[in-house]
Amino acid sequence: MIDVAVRRLRPDAQIPHQAYEGDAGLDLAACEALVLEPGERAVVPTGLAVEIPDGYAGFVQPRSGLAVRHGIGIVNSPGLIDSGYRGEIRVVLLNTGRDPFSVEAGMRIAQLVVAPVASVRLVEVDELAGSERGSRGFGSSTS
Repeated sequence: MIDVAVRRLRPDAQIPHQAYEGDAGLDLAACEALVLEPGERAVVPTGLAVEIPDGYAGFVQPRSGLAVRHGIGIVNSPGLIDSGYRGEIRVVLLNTGRDPFSVEAGMRIAQLVVAPVASVRLVEVDELAGSERGSRGFGSSTS
């Protein structure tokens, strides 16, 4: 287990927590109320900043219940929080449903997953090693 420092930027911000012990995601809550019309997107503040340790990244993921029941997703899913970022976590919600959706202050709108990430160094080469898949792309594994 790693420690991740979290700072409230607003007094009404809710500290993320797991809904159930062992869950990978920590629930992120909105700090402001707004209405998302069908097809509309909005940046929703959480009122929080985090200090992700070096060697890790935060990934802001959608909540499946909002997606299934209301068609609410995250435009840039997963949103990436680099270890050096210290600004507010904001979530870009999109209403793909048919009805307006009300976001209330305190409503759980996304999940934060903190995971290790490899440090990589790109090495330019003239050729890549072969593989079974090769350059077959989108949909190449469907029958």
